[in-house]
Amino acid sequence: MSTLLENSQRETKYIFITGGVLSSLGKGIASASIGLLLKQIGYSVTIIKLDPYLNIDPGTMNPLQHGEVYVTDDGSETDLDLGHYERFLDESMSKRSNATAGKVYFDVIQKERKGQYLGKTVQVIPHITNEIKVRMKSYQGEKDFVLIEIGGTVGDIESLPFLEAQRQMNHELGRNNSLNVHLTYVPYIKSAKEFKTKPTQHSVKMLMEYGIRPDILLCRAEHSLNKELRAKIALFCNVDEDSVFDAIDMDTIYEVPLYFAKKNITETILSHLKMNVEQPDLTTWAKFVNKENVEEKLTGFDGVLIAPGFGNRGIEGKIDSIEYIRKNKVPYFGICLGMQCAVIEFARNVCGLPNANSSEFEKNDFNVIDLMEDQKAIKEKGGTMRLGAYPCEIKEGTFAYEAYENTEISERHRHRYEFNNNFKEILTQNGMILSGTSPDGQLVEIIELKDHPWFLGVQFHPELKSRAVKGHPLFISFVKAALKHKKSKEVITE
Repeated sequence: MSTLLENSQRETKYIFITGGVLSSLGKGIASASIGLLLKQIGYSVTIIKLDPYLNIDPGTMNPLQHGEVYVTDDGSETDLDLGHYERFLDESMSKRSNATAGKVYFDVIQKERKGQYLGKTVQVIPHITNEIKVRMKSYQGEKDFVLIEIGGTVGDIESLPFLEAQRQMNHELGRNNSLNVHLTYVPYIKSAKEFKTKPTQHSVKMLMEYGIRPDILLCRAEHSLNKELRAKIALFCNVDEDSVFDAIDMDTIYEVPLYFAKKNITETILSHLKMNVEQPDLTTWAKFVNKENVEEKLTGFDGVLIAPGFGNRGIEGKIDSIEYIRKNKVPYFGICLGMQCAVIEFARNVCGLPNANSSEFEKNDFNVIDLMEDQKAIKEKGGTMRLGAYPCEIKEGTFAYEAYENTEISERHRHRYEFNNNFKEILTQNGMILSGTSPDGQLVEIIELKDHPWFLGVQFHPELKSRAVKGHPLFISFVKAALKHKKSKEVITE
């Protein structure tokens, strides 16, 4: 075990991850992968994502622009990268794990209005940068390593306060307690059959103009970089040659930690920080990555999952699909919207309510899914949904109980619409099982169907608690049902 763990007086080590040239290079996956490797050595690790946009949080942002929102146990709507962090580290993140420029500026302005700056002129430096550093230090002393991913790319005007805060942290912490990792792009020109390092050179030059010298370069490329290319990048970017790593495309994101480990990236990190060099234990992770692909096991529609979503696009197609699934006894798993569509389909085609719908799509007298009462008066949408972890009680003898093996669970939520209790009686009389409810019985959390091999819908988001090497009970149960269904078809064919 590392000397850092043995000496509680040692300061927390900080690793900053920035990106250059263009966005979506994979800073989140790189951060999660490095965090996993350090954790598998034996260190305690957490990751913070700092986003430079001015939204308070991503809750009201179009997912086509930003990606899906991730929800933590404490009800925070956060960047999707936190999902990668949780799955790789197998640890829950919180509101401390994500902050935006909008939130930082909002808090500073609130303090100014309250007179907390004693009449001083409020400026980006030091007030905004100090507020950012408070968030950067929020795990100080709690963890051995804090990885801080700064969103956007170097050169974006909105990123400047975060980079300045990083520069100040580097100065305050010293070389032995902070490390700068810069992810950049090395394009391959097919017609010339060669890589081009100039974008990386310019990105590092701009970063150094801000007073930040990268210790490690991760070069995103289509193919591995040879020694000559890495030497060239090291020379022009003022980085040690053994600190230049290629980050090539993988078949799955879960291969990235194995690739980084093969390249000895943790050895370089620990050496930079003057720590004992140790190797991560990736036995379990390697077994997980090398298993048979789940998607291949489900080929041929041996199981169908309808995922969460908002709005009425594609709803009728989903409902038609669920009718086919229900009638043909195909294992089904509906998550949030997927559960709501299953309730609508059952009400229409089994309970004789052809106009059944959700008030999200069409308001009528047969809204089996309706807006929650406490949501009807809400005007400001940001952060006002039912968010975070809530308890649920499960009935014995159900698919849900078989999966969880427990009558009491807690799952995370992000929604405004619920099962309408006015239709409880007609739905249950026709064969729907309300297998999971809130402790007071007022909120339906899980629905199932009788006379079906495996048909289950949940109002919550089990994917938020699924880990890479420790799958969520409902996903495991669903896949088992799909495999059983596949084998039953093979028997009939023979």
